[in-house]
Amino acid sequence: MKSQYRVVVIGGGVVGASVLYHLAKFGWSDVVMLERRRLASGSSWHAAGGIHALNADPNMASLQAYTIDLLSEIEKESGQNIGLHMTGGLTLAGTPERWEWLQANYRIFQSIGIDDCELLSPEEAQKRCPIMSTDGVLGAMWADREGYIDTTGTVQAYATAARKRGAEYYEETKVEELIQTADGWQVVTDRGTITCEHVVNAAGLWAKQVGRMAGIELPVSPLKHHYLITDTVPEVAEADFEMPMTVDLEGFTYMRQDQKGVLVGIYEVDHEHWAMDGAPWTYGEELFQEQLDRIETELTLGFERYPSIQNVGIKTWVNGAFTFSPDGNPLVGPVPGKPGYWSACAVMAGFLQGGGVGKTLAEWMIHGEPEADAWPMDVARYGDFAQNKRYIRETTGQFYSRRFVMTYPNEQLPAGRPLKMAPAHDAMTEAGCKWGVSWDLEVPLYFAPKDFEETPTLKRSNAFDIVAEECKVIREGAGLLDISGFSRFEVSGPNAQAWLDKVMASKLPAPGRAKLAPMLGENGRLKGDLTVLNWGDGKWWIMGSYYLRAWHMRWFDDHMIDGVDIRDLGEEYCGFAVVGPKSQGVVEKLAEQDISGLGFMGCGDFDIGLVRARVARMSVTGEKGYEINCRYGDHIKLRRMLLEAGADEGIRECGFNAMLSTRLEKSFGIWSAEFTQLYTPGMTGMDRWIDWDKDFVGKEAALAERDGNGPAQVQVTLEVDALDADASGYEPIWSGNDRVGFVTSGGYGHYTGKSLAMALVNRDKAEPGTELTVHVVGVERPARVIAPSPYDPQGKAMRG
Repeated sequence: MKSQYRVVVIGGGVVGASVLYHLAKFGWSDVVMLERRRLASGSSWHAAGGIHALNADPNMASLQAYTIDLLSEIEKESGQNIGLHMTGGLTLAGTPERWEWLQANYRIFQSIGIDDCELLSPEEAQKRCPIMSTDGVLGAMWADREGYIDTTGTVQAYATAARKRGAEYYEETKVEELIQTADGWQVVTDRGTITCEHVVNAAGLWAKQVGRMAGIELPVSPLKHHYLITDTVPEVAEADFEMPMTVDLEGFTYMRQDQKGVLVGIYEVDHEHWAMDGAPWTYGEELFQEQLDRIETELTLGFERYPSIQNVGIKTWVNGAFTFSPDGNPLVGPVPGKPGYWSACAVMAGFLQGGGVGKTLAEWMIHGEPEADAWPMDVARYGDFAQNKRYIRETTGQFYSRRFVMTYPNEQLPAGRPLKMAPAHDAMTEAGCKWGVSWDLEVPLYFAPKDFEETPTLKRSNAFDIVAEECKVIREGAGLLDISGFSRFEVSGPNAQAWLDKVMASKLPAPGRAKLAPMLGENGRLKGDLTVLNWGDGKWWIMGSYYLRAWHMRWFDDHMIDGVDIRDLGEEYCGFAVVGPKSQGVVEKLAEQDISGLGFMGCGDFDIGLVRARVARMSVTGEKGYEINCRYGDHIKLRRMLLEAGADEGIRECGFNAMLSTRLEKSFGIWSAEFTQLYTPGMTGMDRWIDWDKDFVGKEAALAERDGNGPAQVQVTLEVDALDADASGYEPIWSGNDRVGFVTSGGYGHYTGKSLAMALVNRDKAEPGTELTVHVVGVERPARVIAPSPYDPQGKAMRG
């Protein structure tokens, strides 16, 4: 073992070994992996080893598809048998809603290029898994590339393949301390100290302690997980093929063949945490006693689903620990505020996702950006609030218990909530506000009668008419919207303007003006759809999506120069927007200065009644509007004044659901839908905001797109002939039998009376009037490309 490496990977499980392999594969061979005990100690050795394609998050499904493709390559390259059994797999649906969801996801898989799936009847499913009962099964989805592997052999294969490419790994080497230096890190082990540029925390059950060594409190926790292995099952032994990997969603179980018996795993609703502060250093290859009372219900369902196992014994019980994040996705990437420290942990499905995690992290480290959109597993999707132990306990427990529970897009889950609340939260709740959450903050969805409860559904919910009324208020009167859920960054200092001019691809606004500003990565793909405001006093604001606060601040810090100070104002400023044709009349009653002179995209300091506010004349709804930003302590007073001043104008409080409906009617894109790290300015229409005459981050790549053949797909607006459901995202778009694009977001345009979707489609299908079809909750519906902005295409309303 040398005293200096470029990268030290801490943890010799499947994730650490995959990171090591990919770093070496992509050209960094001066890397080492340290394992405190033996390879695959911890969670890897006792994992069930199942591999399957289904994931509700399309980005994670793509990650899993990459890992599945990689497995045979790793086996061949290393010469290590990984025990790959590609049996195919079934996912069973036992309720009408689940069957609808499965049909919808089958189509979404087509959008992301996973074409080896098919839908089956219960009888067809039973032919492929003859030991299963079809009682209660309404349908199933089959995937060819599902099965299982030998877990220890797979870890050895990754590590051996990495060593063949020049990487090193050492067992029985415990990391005891991390010391940050000016040039990187010192890794203190029980066998000596190593100096390196980068440290990767792939410590699995010990990720919490390895984070704390660097002053980081990662939002991870281990939970216990059961599976059993039966003795020989005669029906299995007599079959001339292997039983497929089978997931019974309503039964909370998964099953695969194990020799001549079967393995049945359980995601029990009655979850149990273990070692929330990290596993003991002496723990490695131990298991817990099975807890039959805790899994009785799920165990009974499993034995009913596979009746033949009722007549055989149980050979082995496994009750072991796996680490989970609050949403169940991995925590990957550079940790904000800790240069050279990388996270690769909370990969609860390590053998299914580990290959993709290793690829992503290696690309990120070597090239500055991963090929795929890493947001769903980016460690920066959480902020300091997620360090709280109760928050971690509640959210990880909720995820575990709901691992196989149906979750609806309009469903609001309770764990870790409410946490942060804008000051007027209680008064708005009294007024009927129904809340969602963005990052740590409660955000208003809509206002309803106090006894109203929204029904979770894949289709239009019973809140449909309530949101329609709020949209009408926005379009015809004056709506009041809490905008605490926007991010705000203040940029100042002698080089503030020069820095902004470099990181933003647009022209900067003049004093007293605001401007939409795309921000690009070096690869020319989007890093933000932001708004820059020039207050004229030497201070600038950047406004964007609230849940991206830590992610954007990391980007800003990574591109910082001397003479610039940037502050996240998310704990200092909040506010309200007044939107609609009567909005000026409301604000004029309170403004001490002449608000009528504030033109579209203008901004300035105003006295709004007793509140000193920073006001911008703009609105996401496409109506005339004023965004009034105030200090947190002024939020309650500002709301009261605006409601009183707007009483004669019929002002009404509205929520984000109405804002999202009205923005669709304007063909306004949003981040994580129309705009992501995968997309370019040319694809999304953001190129119209670029100032090509200046130098900016990502210009070379953006010019290559502009001056080359252009993007293969471009953004369009669709009108969909929908019935009782609307498109939401990733649904495939068809021209005849050809898949020509996919939906980026959708919903109902309440004021236009149209079901709308924004989509990326092939350029030759982007002309208005082009007839297409799109699957909505699994049902193919006619659709057509329409001109952008079906409401007020000239923009007269918002310009006043």
